[in-house]
Amino acid sequence: MDRTYNKKLPVSSLTVSRFVDNISSREEIDQAEYYLYKFRHSPNCWYLRDWSVHSWIRQCLKYGASEKALYTLKNKVQYGIFPDDFTFNLLIDTFIKDGDFKSACSVVEEVMLQEAFNLPSTQILSLYSLGTYLATRPQLTVSEERALGASLLICGLKHDSTVGLSAQLLGKALLGKVEFLKGIHAVFRGMPLFWGRGYLGQVLAVMESVAAASDDIKLSKDTLDYVNDLLQELSSTSDSESSGEESGGEEEKKEDAVDEDDQAEQAMLPKYVSRFKELSSQLESQGKLDPASFQDLVTALAGQNLATAEQQDLEQYERSMQAWEAETRQLIQREKEMREKAHEEKQERLAAMAAAQQE
Repeated sequence: MDRTYNKKLPVSSLTVSRFVDNISSREEIDQAEYYLYKFRHSPNCWYLRDWSVHSWIRQCLKYGASEKALYTLKNKVQYGIFPDDFTFNLLIDTFIKDGDFKSACSVVEEVMLQEAFNLPSTQILSLYSLGTYLATRPQLTVSEERALGASLLICGLKHDSTVGLSAQLLGKALLGKVEFLKGIHAVFRGMPLFWGRGYLGQVLAVMESVAAASDDIKLSKDTLDYVNDLLQELSSTSDSESSGEESGGEEEKKEDAVDEDDQAEQAMLPKYVSRFKELSSQLESQGKLDPASFQDLVTALAGQNLATAEQQDLEQYERSMQAWEAETRQLIQREKEMREKAHEEKQERLAAMAAAQQE
């Protein structure tokens, strides 16, 4: 491929596919990363095949380079790594088995950004990763809270159940915290989220819908405890700001980040806190608080439904493999025909040159 690039000739997607498929060591993973980058920045960049992306992820996992798979996924625009649902699941499952739930959640974030929560298995693995990671009570940056919040919300919307509504509650609470601290623009920019203020108010709306529901849907108690702690944290932040503990430079920076509507939303915090306490008491009196933790709920969901969902995925994967193999055969045949045609044209040119010299 280096000779082809040096001659400024286009490299075909089939050539890249062969190179990735024939990786046989950790060292060759780094070489393949370089060629994926080069191909992405070439005229043929649109033609990186789905099976090449899948094979790249598999080879990274095979040779102990899961961090390289995650790096190229996070930098997908530079490498062209846009996995299908099955490949996403493969990567999430690997990080789960390694106990690396932070990296698993990083993959879930990419699923969220591509709005690819299509398969039940992807939803289950994602909720399990998110729930297990949050159970460790990690120290999160604002950007991490935004990513986790959006992932919980969008994935939770796929489930009209205790797990789904608890995920939505957590997601909206985390996004509400970002909105309170940084303004609504910091929430929706670059995210597949509806542009609308009042995420903390939406937390209350979820609680009200559960309280008014006539079915057996509940909310996880530890999820409400998490939201309660979050609201108390925001209340403390608001009190410290109003008492002038924040420096002038920080105040100026904050004023640049939020507008008048954001400030009006911040002023609603005491009402949100009061209403949250009322709804929490109402849900408890109605018996609509599930004593199981959110982590236990998602673990139970995975244990009950994941195996069946993955069986359906394997059947679809086998069909995809057959389609990929058929397309590969077509590309090989096309490559063979083009080589034969190029050889014929070369022979014709040589014959013409020989005839011209004889004259």
